Amino acid sequence: MLFFIISKTSFFVYNLLAIVNSLIPFRQKKGGLMSRALVIALLIVPLIGFAQIASAESFTCLACHGAMKGKIKTDKGSFIEVNIDEERFSKSVHGGIECTVCHKTFKDNPHEAPKGEVPKNVSELASLVSSKAKIDPVAYAACSECHGDIYTQVSQSIHGRNIMEKKQSDGALCNDCHGSPHYVAPAKSKASLVNKWNVVKTCGECHQNEAIAKKYNLGTHIIEKYEESFHGKKHKLGHAGVPTCVDCHGAHGIKKWDDPASPVAWGNRVVMCGKCHPGANKKFVASITHKPLGKDNPIPYFAEKGLIILTVSTIGFVILHVFLEAYADIRDRVFRKGKEDSHD
Repeated sequence: MLFFIISKTSFFVYNLLAIVNSLIPFRQKKGGLMSRALVIALLIVPLIGFAQIASAESFTCLACHGAMKGKIKTDKGSFIEVNIDEERFSKSVHGGIECTVCHKTFKDNPHEAPKGEVPKNVSELASLVSSKAKIDPVAYAACSECHGDIYTQVSQSIHGRNIMEKKQSDGALCNDCHGSPHYVAPAKSKASLVNKWNVVKTCGECHQNEAIAKKYNLGTHIIEKYEESFHGKKHKLGHAGVPTCVDCHGAHGIKKWDDPASPVAWGNRVVMCGKCHPGANKKFVASITHKPLGKDNPIPYFAEKGLIILTVSTIGFVILHVFLEAYADIRDRVFRKGKEDSHD
């Protein structure tokens, strides 16, 4: 990357050095060499620093896309956000990558029809995710060049298979969890959507969506039940060691809960829970569930019903007792006293 930047700016540097030559002659008797070295350092160091945040080609792209506002409509009817925030992009994990590393079909003139060459493996993957990435599937598939192992896990996950095999557009892929590729923050950063304190909300974007939940028979109670649980309440209080979605279900290779390969499958739950709860057994793990209270979740269901009956009965008994006590007091003070006065 650094070599690329320097080669792209060599002509610019050459001219600057020529100016330095004219200002500080090499044969100057005292301090000439030192002055020359100082000026050259002042010129080169910023270039090296610049290379860490953006390439020359990216800088060219941002010259327009940093100033453009709004969206444009493609021939297929999709809308593209054309503005890229230069500051946010430079601070992202992708800030030092050339635009064309991902947007491979856009080369010399991006305003012409995309025609750049695409590696075969990226092209094949692009066709698999085309239902999800309708604007630039090649850019979506290009993630695999740097994140090959992760993309393999995703392709075998319930999310990836939903997109690549079933061709569903509402399945979760990179951008749904990490946000725009132009602004992806490190996972440990509080700005990251998959940060420990944000990941529950990020998962909830799909798992609390009524349309998605109904389509895949998920139920919108999953995040709600987590937040009501001991884990969820500790998470809200800011306990760093409390498990979130990814700690139990995994991140990129998520399987359906009843898949034998899933870490939360019944055969694996004792091991999974045992990581935090030494001595966990089958009875212990059976109580940990996202299921809503109902007949298919009998222990908490009937326990709740029993507690409701007990509470209502206790309150009713107290009210009845108070009422009878008041009646007895009124009877003794009014009716019986009246009878006693009449006998006198």
